Amino acid sequence: MSTNDFPLRRRQLLAGSASALAASGLATFTRGASAQTARPFPPNLEWKDPANFIVHNARELETKRSAFGTSAITPAERLFVRANLPTPDPSIVADRDAWTVSIEGVRNPRTLSIRELKAIGIETTTSVLQCSGNGRGFFPSKPTGAQWTVGASGCVVWSGVPIRYLVDALGGLDAGVQFITGTGGEKLPEGVDPLSVVVERSVPLRALPDALLAWEMNGAPLPLIHGGPLRLIAPGFQGINNVKYIKRLAFSATESKARIQQLGYRMAPLGGKADPSQPSVYEMGLNSWVNGPGADGAPVKAGTVWVHGVAFSGGTPIRKVEVSTNGGRDWLEGNFIGPDLGRFAWRQFALPVKMAPGTYQVTSRATDASGAVQVENRVENLSGYNNTSWRDHIVAVTVA
Repeated sequence: MSTNDFPLRRRQLLAGSASALAASGLATFTRGASAQTARPFPPNLEWKDPANFIVHNARELETKRSAFGTSAITPAERLFVRANLPTPDPSIVADRDAWTVSIEGVRNPRTLSIRELKAIGIETTTSVLQCSGNGRGFFPSKPTGAQWTVGASGCVVWSGVPIRYLVDALGGLDAGVQFITGTGGEKLPEGVDPLSVVVERSVPLRALPDALLAWEMNGAPLPLIHGGPLRLIAPGFQGINNVKYIKRLAFSATESKARIQQLGYRMAPLGGKADPSQPSVYEMGLNSWVNGPGADGAPVKAGTVWVHGVAFSGGTPIRKVEVSTNGGRDWLEGNFIGPDLGRFAWRQFALPVKMAPGTYQVTSRATDASGAVQVENRVENLSGYNNTSWRDHIVAVTVA
C-alpha cells in the first residue's frame, strides 16, 4: 500500500471533538492561515505537506493560493481534503480490482468489480474538482461550515470507465430515467436512519455523456482519502456530486431520498431553511482568481510583476481572462499559459504588470465562449455556495 492510501482514522474525523483532534495531531494547528507551523501531519496524512495547507479541521484542508503553482494539474499531495463521513478502513484498497459497484436502472442490472469495469472501457478526462462552499469565507453572513477562500479546489486528471459505455454494455437505460444517483461506501453510524447520513447524490441525466467511474487520479491509483478505490466523476459538477467510494450507481426517474440530496446543498435564501423546491448545487459557475503574486501576504518587489491565476466554468470553454490591479476600475487582458486540457479543466493565465511601491487591489474576470462574463457580486445564500464573485476574490498586494 502506498503512502497515498493512508486514511484519516475514524476517531480523528469525529467533527467537533477536541479529543479526536488531539489524537490526530491536528490540535497543534490553530484554525486559519496564520496557524501554520513546521509540525508535520500525523502518519495518515504524512504525504500531504502541511506547509501547503490551511487547516480548517480534521476533515477539511484547504490548499493555499501560493501552493497551486503555475502548472496545469494540481498534484495529489497538494489537493484539498473534504469529507462528509469518516474515511473507510484502508483494507478497501488492499485489492482494488476486487471492489464492486451495483448498477441499477439498466435493462441488465449487475454488480461489477473494478476488474470487470476495466474490460468495458477506459477514458481519461481532466476536470476541476471543487467543494461547493469554495469562497464561503468571503460571505459577510459567515455561513456554517469551513470558511474556504479559494483553495477547496484543484484540477485533476481522472481515468476510468465512461458511464455511457457501462450503460451500453448493460443493455441501455430503463424507461423514464432522469437522474444518475451515486451512493458512497462509507461505514454509516449505527442506530440512525441511513438516509439521514449516507452520502448519496443524484445529478441530472445531462451528466451522462462525460461521467466516469474513476479508479486513477493524476496517473496513479486513486488515493483512499480522495475516494479510492472507485469514485463517480461528473465533470463540471461541484465536488459533492462526485461521490467517493461508490458502491451503487442507479439510474432513476426521481432524485435520491437521502437528506444530503433533499435538504443538503440547496441554494436556500438567507434567514430561511433548505427545502427540496430550491435549486440544488449542480454545475460550477464561471469563475477565476489570482494565485500570485503576494497571494498569501508576502510583499512583492517593485518592477515587472507577473500576475497569474486560474479560470474555469461548468463546461463552457474559457475565451479570455482580464486582470485588474485597482479593484476592477480598469482591466487588461491576460495570456493563457500551458496546455488546454479540455472544457472541464481550468485555464491558467498570466500577465506582466509594472508595479511601483504601493498597495494594489488585484483580481481577475473570466469570459467564456458563450460571451458570459464572471459576475461581480456573489449570490447570497444560506450556506455560502457557488461564490464566483470577482470582487470577493480581490487580493491586496503590497509592493515594496
